[in-house]
Amino acid sequence: MAGDELGVPSLSAGTLRIVPAGEAKWDNLQRIFGARGSAAMCQCQRYKLPAGEAFKDVPAAEREHRLRMQTQGETEESTGLVTYLGEQPVGWCAVQPRAAYGGLVRGQRVPWDGREEDKADPTVWAVTCFVTRTGYRRQGIASALALAAVEHAHRLGARAIEGYPINTTAAILAEMHVGTIGMFLRAGLAEVARPTKRRVVMRREF
Repeated sequence: MAGDELGVPSLSAGTLRIVPAGEAKWDNLQRIFGARGSAAMCQCQRYKLPAGEAFKDVPAAEREHRLRMQTQGETEESTGLVTYLGEQPVGWCAVQPRAAYGGLVRGQRVPWDGREEDKADPTVWAVTCFVTRTGYRRQGIASALALAAVEHAHRLGARAIEGYPINTTAAILAEMHVGTIGMFLRAGLAEVARPTKRRVVMRREF
């Protein structure tokens, strides 16, 4: 495999290639996020906010700047993965050590309710967000990203990885960025908790 490309399946329109975000051009990532909608507005910052900072108080331009700082550079440990279908950038997945997500660390019910966990454990990774570019959805891109995220975390020393999907029987489209139960099952994760009726904690040990 060239560079740090991860093994992924082929789709009818071409072959998927998934790389750490630091190896992707910034304008490619922004093509995935688009100019409108929840992904463009959030810039994958909701779970990254430090203590005392409210999402509504962070200007859109600042959210975009933070994502650029988090994803651009030479390190393979940037905050996510970028998918290409042929030459087209088509998907994004946020994956990092769980402790890097302030929103999870400070969470109450999700993902901690009923669990005994060290919130600061750097060896447990988390997959928090998926974005598939408009026009490329329902082709298995997010599922391929989930599989690649597992491989990526394992290769970088994780002892476990978690995801927090929505129960799709009670979900709306805007909430689907966290993934589905089926997607994580196919990536080898198993359910370990249901902190709410709408959220499931899934985990894979390495």
